[in-house]
Amino acid sequence: MSRAIDVPAAALDTVFITETPEGIALQLHPAGTMARSFAYLIDAALRIAVLIGAVTVLSTMSRFGTGIFYVVAFALEWLYPVVFELMPAAATPGKRALGLRVVMDSGLPVTPAASLVRNLLRTADFLPVGYALGLVMVLVRPDFKRLGDLAAGTLVIYANSTSLDGPLPAGEPVPPARPLSTREQAAVVAWAGRAARLTPERLEELAVLAGPITAGAPAGSHTTRLLGVAQWLVGRR
Repeated sequence: MSRAIDVPAAALDTVFITETPEGIALQLHPAGTMARSFAYLIDAALRIAVLIGAVTVLSTMSRFGTGIFYVVAFALEWLYPVVFELMPAAATPGKRALGLRVVMDSGLPVTPAASLVRNLLRTADFLPVGYALGLVMVLVRPDFKRLGDLAAGTLVIYANSTSLDGPLPAGEPVPPARPLSTREQAAVVAWAGRAARLTPERLEELAVLAGPITAGAPAGSHTTRLLGVAQWLVGRR
């Protein structure tokens, strides 16, 4: 189960930090009021355009056309956001235009149940008029969550918030205690590349598993020794 990581309050600002079950520390950047408002306006304009087109086409079909119009209006109001949030981009066209996406608090993709809950509760966020309650919630919370997000455990973040890999941390190159297969070499280098996004505890836990590889390394933590092996594997000798 993911958990929030304690960081100094001054460092939070508009950054939301969480840890996944695998021990990966993710830094998410929640979207604020302006970005979400502009995204909503874009989506509203698209929905209105579709409704106008539907009225134009269905107005000649009498009562049958009226029934189809109500189905289209319902789908646009309640299914439009859910369908787009469950796609790979995890965002409606308006959110995509602003570089936003919807994720779970853990940084993982939003689930169908969570998407349904957050969108059904837009009714509560609308109260008493014009999304007033939702706007107040977004303004007073550092993670910019409205009621729907709180109930569903979701966040609206900037799409480029999470990057799991990075450059290898500095370390003294150390040859492995035994020859490594190509797969083992790739695993060690991948582990080192994720070091900045893993919690120290999880980093050490994984490094312990590679103990036989670092048996001949100088004294130090398992993390330090395995980082040295990673440096050696990428040619820094």
